[in-house]
Amino acid sequence: MPKIPSKSPVTGAPLPNHYIHTVSSHFVDQSSRVRILRGVNLCGSSKTPTGKPSWILDGFWEAVEAGDGDTFIGQPLELTKDELREMGAEEGAPLQFGSLGDSGQADIHLARLRGWGFTLLRFVFTWEALEHVGPGKYDEDFIRHLILVLQKCKEHGFLVYMDPHQDTWSRFTGGDGAPYWTLLACGMNPRSMTATQAALLHNEYPVPDQPKPEAFPAMIWGTNYSRLASQTLFTLFFAGRDYAPKCIIDGVNIQDYLQSHFINAVAHLARRIREAGGLLDECIIGWDPINEPSEGLVGYEDVRKIPPQQALKKGSSPTVAQSFRLGLGMKQEDIEWWDFGSFGPRRNGSVDIDPKGVKLWVDPDLADEQDGVHGRWGWKRSPEWKLGQCIWALHGVWDPAHADILFPDYFLYKLSDGPDEPNREVNFVEDHFLPHLRSYYGALREHHPELIPFIQTPVFHPPPWLNSFNPQDPSTDLLQGRGCFSTHYYDGLTLMTRHWNWFNADALGVLRGQYSSPVFAVKIGDKAIRKSIREQLGVLKADCQERMGAYPTVFGEIGIPMELDDKYAYGGRDGKGRGKGDYREHVKALDASLYGTDGDTGCGYTIWTYCAGMYGSHQWGDGWNGEDLALWCLDDERTGGSITGRKELVVPQRAIGGPSARQEKDHAQMVVRPATEDDDSDTDGTATDTEEQPVKPGAITGYQVSSASITLDDLVRTKESPSPTTSQTLTNPTSSKATLLTTHTQVDTTSKSGPLSLSFPSFKSAPSAFAFLTNGARAWKAFVRAYPLAVVGLPIGWEWDITRAVFELKVRVGPNDRADLRDGMAPAADADSEFVLQEEPTEVFVPLLHFA
Repeated sequence: MPKIPSKSPVTGAPLPNHYIHTVSSHFVDQSSRVRILRGVNLCGSSKTPTGKPSWILDGFWEAVEAGDGDTFIGQPLELTKDELREMGAEEGAPLQFGSLGDSGQADIHLARLRGWGFTLLRFVFTWEALEHVGPGKYDEDFIRHLILVLQKCKEHGFLVYMDPHQDTWSRFTGGDGAPYWTLLACGMNPRSMTATQAALLHNEYPVPDQPKPEAFPAMIWGTNYSRLASQTLFTLFFAGRDYAPKCIIDGVNIQDYLQSHFINAVAHLARRIREAGGLLDECIIGWDPINEPSEGLVGYEDVRKIPPQQALKKGSSPTVAQSFRLGLGMKQEDIEWWDFGSFGPRRNGSVDIDPKGVKLWVDPDLADEQDGVHGRWGWKRSPEWKLGQCIWALHGVWDPAHADILFPDYFLYKLSDGPDEPNREVNFVEDHFLPHLRSYYGALREHHPELIPFIQTPVFHPPPWLNSFNPQDPSTDLLQGRGCFSTHYYDGLTLMTRHWNWFNADALGVLRGQYSSPVFAVKIGDKAIRKSIREQLGVLKADCQERMGAYPTVFGEIGIPMELDDKYAYGGRDGKGRGKGDYREHVKALDASLYGTDGDTGCGYTIWTYCAGMYGSHQWGDGWNGEDLALWCLDDERTGGSITGRKELVVPQRAIGGPSARQEKDHAQMVVRPATEDDDSDTDGTATDTEEQPVKPGAITGYQVSSASITLDDLVRTKESPSPTTSQTLTNPTSSKATLLTTHTQVDTTSKSGPLSLSFPSFKSAPSAFAFLTNGARAWKAFVRAYPLAVVGLPIGWEWDITRAVFELKVRVGPNDRADLRDGMAPAADADSEFVLQEEPTEVFVPLLHFA
């Protein structure tokens, strides 16, 4: 059993019972039990403002050019009018809106996720959502909304790590993340993205005056990472001091300007969360850095060539040199065109692109700057940084007059630290990303001292070397005894081709040069593919052990597209085909990826993604760039069927004044009982009251799925009455629009059942549970899995066979591995002794859906 410290490794303070350690390559609770944390990203729809998915062009530019931008209130989950009133919204204020009107359904969605067995949420938000009004101006209404949603996550028993998300920098460069004003600060004209091919935008594809967003090719958005806007912005963000020293704004280099605003915005959110109380460490255990950081141009050997490490090539693929010229409005011929097929990217000719004089770099006559001072945003640009000029020409990388590249390897070297030191080849992660991490987590620790740094590097890149530091200089120890590697993994072939193939390849091995030819990386047959995926995930986990130390690994993103085979499971593109509802191929594909996290890999994950409400549809996917990976979709709901789900869902709650999680038997899993012939329920699916029989620890009765459980009705207390029978119930669980009804007038939410209670929603009949948990769910047989929640001893590995519903767990456990509560005393069974320590059990999530 892992040994845990008695005091905080960060502050030296005594530790509360909810504290989660990161030791012996695992998450470990205060009872020394190994915790396996698994869940989902909440939510993919958080990339865009509420009601503004990426395909909508109407008002897209106008909202940010003429106003303060769009609000993200309603992301990731919508709240009810009463909950919004708690935020202090006045009648008619912008807070009172949403796709669901007054029926915000955060509780419904969170109960569904918990019922699937999830205990961990990667909580998605963007820099733009926090600071869209302008530099240093934060959207406090959105932050209050976010805190309310986080409080609900805590009520439902989730642990959370925060994700400041981005893809290809910003919505205005074809992705999401940074505010609009960051592009202007970098001297760009965002309206010129499409004409110069500096970025491809979903809502402008193929051209702004005749957009056809439905024709936006799958995954082509990812090529924006290798286009001029994203390449430049990430270079400035991470390495502006080295490669753009003339770009000075407000007296500092553009690198420091951008990074300080990003870090300050996230730190401001952390401060507000701390001020709200009850969330840090009890619910929010850590923070991701900026999602999937990109190197930009850092490390390019020759800007005249497409680098061999550029794995994603689809559509037009200009070299950096060609992008420079396009950015200044110059026509470029013979730009490579690539298709992506079953055997990966394939060159398919070339194209000519003519911006017709349109420039990415903003015309100084059109910019709102006088003497370098911006009229709206207020920054002051240095005289040396003249608008309208390509900043890479400003730094001598190329000569626009003759269109010549002067220094093709300009971005390959790290500038020396002194006059006597030669320049050397740059290492992006060590030279530029690691210093950013130190600044980022240093700022966050001022408000969240015990945070777990979830270290995430560019996709498939090992983490920085963090296991060696100077003991005499605490500032060199970024982790401070707490850490997690939150790398991402996708089955690239399935993701790109939208098809589960009979063959696959060891993509990680190819990228890391393990094969003399990619041919040798090919894997044929399901068994070989699954084995390869597990081996690849094992390599990523080993990266953590080698470079960070004995810390856990969580796969922060893992998943599959749901529109496989030209939307076969949706009935085809018109929804009328014979395959409607057939997710068998999806189950194979997703199970193969999640199988990789089982066995001796033994890791947690947060699947990408869950999208609530209006944001998921068969036509538009997750509402962002045509991606469609959500585990649940409104269009997949059943409106009827043989299983109607007549009983209620009980949502776990704990009111103030109730016994603590360490004084009660709070290890409740899903407890359900089969519907009997004499069960009475109304035709609308609302259940009548039934007498709940106590469940004895260790007994296996009905649909109970834990070895020691109580129904969650017992965990509810109201302000008016100490009665344990009050509960929240779900009417008509076959509908995602069902509402939670309470049998009381008010439940105090200031003290709830904490995440360590391992409580799950309780269903009083199997049909009710099955109907609610599967309605709208896609490929659920793959992601609703048996796995160990908390283990006494050391888990060696486990296997879950979804075809036979067989689970095997191997644990190394000895006589000293007894898990006791440090402050939990229970009456002794032996009359000769007065008290004994209350023991903690090993707990396994056994999925009702595979057995009921």
